Amino acid sequence: MDIKKLNPQRVWNHFYSLTQIPRPSKKEEKAILFLEKFGNDLGLETIKDELGNVIIRKPASPGMENRKGIILQAHIDMVPQKNSDKVHDFEKDPIETKIVDEWVYANGTTLGADNGLGVAVAMAVLEDKEMVHGPVEALFTMDEETGMTGARGLKPGILKGDILINLDSEDEGELYVGCAGGLDSNVTFKYTEERVRAGYEGYKLNITGLKGGHSGMDIILGRGNANKVMVRILLPLITDLHARLSSVEGGSLRNAIPREAFATLAIPAAKAEKAKEIVSEQLGYIKKELAAHEPDLTITLDKCDTPDTIIDNITALNMVKAVYACPNGVERMSDAMPGLVETSNNLAIVKSGDGVIEIKTLMRSSVDSAKEAYATSIQCLFELAGAEVVFSGGYPGWQPNMDSDILKTMKVVYKDLYGNEPKVKAIHAGLECGILGGAYPNWDMISCGPTIRSPHSPDERVNIATVEKWWKYMIEVLKNAPVKK
Repeated sequence: MDIKKLNPQRVWNHFYSLTQIPRPSKKEEKAILFLEKFGNDLGLETIKDELGNVIIRKPASPGMENRKGIILQAHIDMVPQKNSDKVHDFEKDPIETKIVDEWVYANGTTLGADNGLGVAVAMAVLEDKEMVHGPVEALFTMDEETGMTGARGLKPGILKGDILINLDSEDEGELYVGCAGGLDSNVTFKYTEERVRAGYEGYKLNITGLKGGHSGMDIILGRGNANKVMVRILLPLITDLHARLSSVEGGSLRNAIPREAFATLAIPAAKAEKAKEIVSEQLGYIKKELAAHEPDLTITLDKCDTPDTIIDNITALNMVKAVYACPNGVERMSDAMPGLVETSNNLAIVKSGDGVIEIKTLMRSSVDSAKEAYATSIQCLFELAGAEVVFSGGYPGWQPNMDSDILKTMKVVYKDLYGNEPKVKAIHAGLECGILGGAYPNWDMISCGPTIRSPHSPDERVNIATVEKWWKYMIEVLKNAPVKK
């Protein structure tokens, strides 16, 4: 079945259009032009700022001019992740969609429902001539996934509304009123290349089949981290068998739990069989430990061409030990909101090349002081191992306002529509609300969305029924926007 035939067709048609436009983070130019043309073709005031954020304004329906202005906000970019056997160029190729039972998936790649469905809903509101609403602005931000660049650079005063509805959360029936802040760590080991001695053979260590997922939403699920699995195997190969590390590559995005990792090694020929035994033994242990969450984990050690050069052994061993010891996953649960992760770290990327091993992590916390303390502990660890550590990309969390007018309105509307109250939550992920609220401290903010699972991975999928439910909800929310005081 074609997703354009799903209900509500207006929303799904716009989402389909977005799947045909390449829009990985920092490569959203075509999608930005598409949104500009969309607004202009509707005859609506359309603005593109110097960063590439797009703002489209729609006047209030007759009789609704006294309502508070609502800003519908979504981000343009998507996370470019694919299975290793999938041929796909995210800068050129459209996303192939498929329907399986009650869900829409992509074919071997991320779907881009995060946050393409938010963009599609805002477009549908702008286009619909029958809807009843107060003043509406759509804010489409760029480069949310790799730096929240658009939100950071949004200038005060350009938007006129009073209420921001962020369309980027992933559980229908839940309203989000707070989120975690984040901080990137950038770790660098410098190494010397050495020649491989006689008597060594080339082998490639492959860790594949892990689920990965969103480093905020899915960090609590107990999934394996390919980089942590990799160093667990590399350590005995290097220390017990005198294997030498030539290259390493694990993970590709800070905000995605790494699903795959690869290392090229030079192993003494006489110890090759023992190396295979170690890998097999470790695979057995790790599969048993992760059996409930990672049934498809595969670890292989395959013969390959002997590498020309290897990383000096002191640096290689220091890196492996430091990554082995680096905190990963949930550090602490929230005292304020039971069941919510407070602080976590995603050991996202480990990559060597040109005399440097780069390690990148993303820390999240709803408590700024805890985030800073966690960052210091990671800094101390890697500096003791001889690496340089630089932090970047820090952004604040978004503190809940339980007296929010839009929260009260949205709770009443949901109960009137569906007979039960929505859940009110905070989220252990980086929504743009925290940053946008810095430029517009007067905004009343909330976040909602359809049910999306496994964002930032090729298993990303959206539940079809929740999209229609969410759309009907947004129609009623706009119709019942709070009156200006």
